[in-house]
Amino acid sequence: MYRLFTGSAAGIRSRNVTHAMLCNQVVKRMYTTNYNVQLGDAGDKLFDKILIANRGEIACRVIRTAQRLGIKTVAVHSDVDKHALHVRAADEAVCIGPAPTSQSYLNIDAILDACKKTGAQAVHPGYGFLSENSKFVAALEKEGIAFIGPGSHAMHAMGDKIESKKIAKQAKVNVIPGFLGEVDEMDEVLKIAREIGYPVMVKASAGGGGKGMRIAWNDEDVKIGFRLSKQEAKSSFGDDRMLIEKYIDNGRHIEIQVLADGQGTALYFPERECSIQRRNQKVVEEAPSPFLDDATRKAMGEQAISLCNAVGYKSAGTVEFLVDSNKNFYFLEMNTRLQVEHPITEYITGVDLVEGMIRIAAGQKLKVQQKDIKINGWAMESRVYAEDPYRNFLPSIGKLTKYKIPEGEGVRVDGGVYEGGDISIYYDPLICKLVTHGNTRKQSIDRMKTALDSYIIRGVNHNVPFLRAVMENKRFLSGKINTKFIPEEFPQGFKGFEFSDQQKADAAALAGAIQLATIKRDYSVTDQISAKTEAPEEIKLIITLGNVKTNPDAPTIPVTVTYLDENDTYLVEYDQVDGRPSLPDTNVTLDWAVGNTTVNARLSKSITSYVSQLTKKHSLGYTLTFLGDAMLLSGMM
Repeated sequence: MYRLFTGSAAGIRSRNVTHAMLCNQVVKRMYTTNYNVQLGDAGDKLFDKILIANRGEIACRVIRTAQRLGIKTVAVHSDVDKHALHVRAADEAVCIGPAPTSQSYLNIDAILDACKKTGAQAVHPGYGFLSENSKFVAALEKEGIAFIGPGSHAMHAMGDKIESKKIAKQAKVNVIPGFLGEVDEMDEVLKIAREIGYPVMVKASAGGGGKGMRIAWNDEDVKIGFRLSKQEAKSSFGDDRMLIEKYIDNGRHIEIQVLADGQGTALYFPERECSIQRRNQKVVEEAPSPFLDDATRKAMGEQAISLCNAVGYKSAGTVEFLVDSNKNFYFLEMNTRLQVEHPITEYITGVDLVEGMIRIAAGQKLKVQQKDIKINGWAMESRVYAEDPYRNFLPSIGKLTKYKIPEGEGVRVDGGVYEGGDISIYYDPLICKLVTHGNTRKQSIDRMKTALDSYIIRGVNHNVPFLRAVMENKRFLSGKINTKFIPEEFPQGFKGFEFSDQQKADAAALAGAIQLATIKRDYSVTDQISAKTEAPEEIKLIITLGNVKTNPDAPTIPVTVTYLDENDTYLVEYDQVDGRPSLPDTNVTLDWAVGNTTVNARLSKSITSYVSQLTKKHSLGYTLTFLGDAMLLSGMM
C-alpha cells in the first residue's frame, strides 16, 4: 500500500500512485462547493508542502484545497490512525505517537520533528487539538515554519475570555453585562451575581466546547455552579479562573466569519446560525440566519472587524455573538481558527476559506473586497456522529461494515471515514459534516432530508434519526429557534420520530408495494418458485407498524396491493377494519431494484416522495428506515 522512504526520514510513508488516485477520488467525491470568488492569482507563490496537524474530516478538508492549489501534503497520525482516510489521502504520512492525544496530536515536539523530516514549510492546525495553542505557534515561529492561522499574540489575547472581553469593550464591541475580571472567593461571587441580576452564567475563562460553564438562577445555583465549573475547568484546561456575566435567556447563538490578511483587507461574511445545540455543543447549523435583517448583519460584521483590528488579527477566525429576541447582540468569544461549520459559509459565498488561510500565511494580499462577499442561497449542516440518540447519545465505536455517502445536487460530505474503517474510542466520534445548499431555506432543508434518508451507515449507532427528526420539527421549520431548542423540544430525550397518521399510512403503502415487488421478482427467478408459474397481480396484507413481539399493541393497517404497470406502479387500497373508515387509495411508484438498500418511492395521494432504506428482511417482514427512524413492517397475507 505504501512505499518507504530510504535514508534518515524513517517512519515517513509516501503513497503509491494507484492508491493515491483511489483515495483522491473518495475525497474529491465528498466536495461539491463551487468556489467562484477569486482570492488570488494562479501563479502566486504559496508553499511547496504543508503539514496538517490534525486528523479525520478536517485533515481531509485541508488536503483537498492543497491539492487544488498544487501543494504537497503531509499527514500526521497516531499508531491507531495509520489506515485513516486522511493518511491515505495525503502525499506523505508520519506517525507521531500512540493513540492518546497527549502523546500524538497534542505532542508539539513530535509534530515539529515531522515538519523537519518532511521539509514541510507550513502547518495547518485544523480545529481542536493545537489549533488555538499559542505555545505551538511560537514554537513554529522559532523554527521558521509558517503557521496557517493567526499570530501567537492575537491567539493568546482572544483565547482568554476575560482578556478578550476587555479588548472587545475597548474596541466598542457590544459585550454581555458582567464583571470583567476573575472571581475567586464565594462571597465575592455572590455579591457580583446579585449586582448583575439573575440569571447569570458562571464560566471558565479558558473554557470552550460547553465545558466549565453553568447557568445560575439564584444564590444556591451560584454556589453549586461555581464549584463544579471551577473543578471542570481545572480538569479540562488546567486553568480554573472563572468569570460571571449576565445570562441572556432565549438567546440565539449567531457567529460572524472573518478573514483578514494583515495587509489592510479584513472581510466579514454572512452570519451562521448555530442555536441548535446539545450541552452547549452545536448539532445543526445554517447560513444565513432566518432571524437577522441586513442592518443587524452589517452591524455585527463591522463590530467583528473592529475586534480583529484591535488585536492585529491575520487569518480566518470567528466572532461569536449571543442575540436576544430584540436583535440586540453581545460578544461571546472569538475562535482563532477554522470553525467546524465553515462549509455552510463557503457554500453561500463561493469562498474557499482554507485557500484564504493558506494565501495569507504565505504573505499574499487577498484580491477580494467586502462588496464581493454576497449571499447566494441557503446552506445547512448536520453533524453526523457515531452515537446512540436513543440512549442519551452514548458514543458508539466499531467498524463501519457498510458506508455509502449521499450524493446529488447541493450535497457536500466533509468526512474522514470509509467503509471498513473504524470509529475509535480515542477520538471524537464525528462521522461527517453533512452539508446541503439550496436557493431557499426550504430547498436546503428538503435536500438535507433526502441526504439523511439516503445516508447508509452500518456497524455503529449514529444520530441520523435525531437529525432527521429535527428537520421535520415544526418549530425548526418556522425558524423560531434558540439555544434551548433541543431541551424544550425533546424534554425527555430522543424517543424516536413521531409519525403522523398520514406518514403511517404512507409507510404501510410503501411496505405493501415492496412486498408485492419482491414476490413478483421471486417468481421471475429460476427455482425460487418451483410449483407456480405465474406471479400474482394482487395481494392482501395486514401491515404492522412496529415490532409485534415487543409491542403487541402496535398499529396495524390492512391493505390490498395491485400491480398496475411495468413502471413499477402499484395501487394500494386501505381496507376497512372494525368499522373504521378506510383511507383514500394511493398509487406507489417504486424506483428500486429488489436487493438494493435504498428505496425511492412516490405516493400519489400524499404527493410525497420518500427515500427509505430497507435494512433487514426477516420472517415477519421488513425493517424499513423511514423518515430516519427504523420501523418493523410486518406483512401477513
